[in-house]
Amino acid sequence: MSPLSHTALLQLAVDMANSVTASDRFERLLNTVRSHIQCDAVVLLRLQGEVLKPLAQKGLHREILGRRFTLQEHPRLATIHASTVPVRFSSDCDLPDPYDGMLPEHDGDLPIHACMGLPLLADDQIIGVLTMDSMLPGAFDDIPGRSLELIAAMSAASLKTAMLLERLEHHSQHVESVVAELTQEALNKDGGELIGDSNAMQKLQREITLVAPSDYAILIEGETGVGKELIARTLHSRSNRSQGPLVYVNCAAIPENLVESELFGHVKGAFTGADRNRAGKFSLADGGTLFLDEIGELPLAAQSKLLRALQSHEIQPVGQDKVDKVDVRVLAATNRVLEKEVAEQRFRADLYHRLNVYPIKVPPLRDRQGDAALLAGYFCEATRRKLGMRQLLLRDDAVQVLDAYDWPGNVRELEHVISRAALIARAASAGSIVQVQAEHLGLLMPQIANTADISEEVSSEQDKHEADSAFASGVEGSSSDNSGPVFVPGASEGLKTATEEFQKQLILRQLQHNDGNWAAAARDLQTDRANLVRLAKRLEIEVVREIIVR
Repeated sequence: MSPLSHTALLQLAVDMANSVTASDRFERLLNTVRSHIQCDAVVLLRLQGEVLKPLAQKGLHREILGRRFTLQEHPRLATIHASTVPVRFSSDCDLPDPYDGMLPEHDGDLPIHACMGLPLLADDQIIGVLTMDSMLPGAFDDIPGRSLELIAAMSAASLKTAMLLERLEHHSQHVESVVAELTQEALNKDGGELIGDSNAMQKLQREITLVAPSDYAILIEGETGVGKELIARTLHSRSNRSQGPLVYVNCAAIPENLVESELFGHVKGAFTGADRNRAGKFSLADGGTLFLDEIGELPLAAQSKLLRALQSHEIQPVGQDKVDKVDVRVLAATNRVLEKEVAEQRFRADLYHRLNVYPIKVPPLRDRQGDAALLAGYFCEATRRKLGMRQLLLRDDAVQVLDAYDWPGNVRELEHVISRAALIARAASAGSIVQVQAEHLGLLMPQIANTADISEEVSSEQDKHEADSAFASGVEGSSSDNSGPVFVPGASEGLKTATEEFQKQLILRQLQHNDGNWAAAARDLQTDRANLVRLAKRLEIEVVREIIVR
């Protein structure tokens, strides 16, 4: 191969200068590399600590952009990272290739091929890596070293420019860790990055960028499992309070008689059991951010006390005469529609308007076209690390199933599905590369799976009659301590109708048994309270409380 011409270098420089966005700049860079170097795949990765994050790629499955490559787990990438000059791997190199199984034309282990990596340096510090793969062995052997140095220099300049623009846009430096009492778990748990490039997520990112630097109260609304807590952590990390604490409060978990003490603190002797002074969550969050999760679950009596703190920025610990000033930004989250709760007088209108200065609605996963594959790639890499696998891949048929599913449990459900599918795929795999196929995602369609199980168990009319009798007997036995009606499906009932009717009566009996207490009913049914409320709403079940004056 001949050295890059001056015309090609000038054209590349012009392209970089004219690129408005980082993604456009990276796209032009990779297109230029492929036009001058014969390769089947090229990937640009950014170094973040000890992890390489793919920013752009050509020639591989798109889900690679959701993966994160830890250097110590990928020796080829670690070798490139440790070098200051281009690295060409021999065709018979026995180091595992991080892209095994990711080329659309090659399913499974890659055959003998050519592999090369360029370390990208800025100010004598490595900031990223550019990798190239060709299915033609020896394809990179004759490329002049000077040409590779020029490509590496241009790539490093493009990456450095993108990083500088990102810092300018966020108006803050990268923070390694924000340490605050009661917030470490919220800040350090897995999933600390907003992944997705759908239109809905781009709109959400713009809203976060707009409002994060302000001190406005923000109401984060969205279904269960969409990542409201992650949005709160992102808002805090991009705010002017990022060096301060982020204090997490689960409003649904605080007993009503302890809300005031939990939020505002108490002094020794204020009530039975108060054997020492205790700072409340507002005091701990002073100078930082207070995240009130499940704000819709807060009792009405506690809402008035919270409103006073938001209005005056003053708190009064239980048992203390003196009022304390606090400087706290409040973020609140709920899976309820608070506007409807206000209309039905289950939530204070004045508190709603105080919290709703800037509302952010987190889109459900079903509205994020194409993001399921990126998130699945992220969870695949996380699962691979947890299970100690060499490689965990998603087959195209599995990606199609993920894209077609409506995800009632959103991102949280996707994470659990990938974890289960990885276990199933590993058990069925004989090689070191585990591939998740569509059949491993069968848990996405429980009704279909149950239908198949039933058809196997009741293969004859006699067996079916016996199974129906056993089912009816089991239902009656389970309700022996409840006087509610028992639903026994008839032969003419469709599966969906019968299932919904059974669920409806089971939920009604548990609510009656627990005097309308949703939390207690959810515990008895071994499910999450929020999920139970959503299911009950879909089944048109409603609990009405009345106050009778005698």
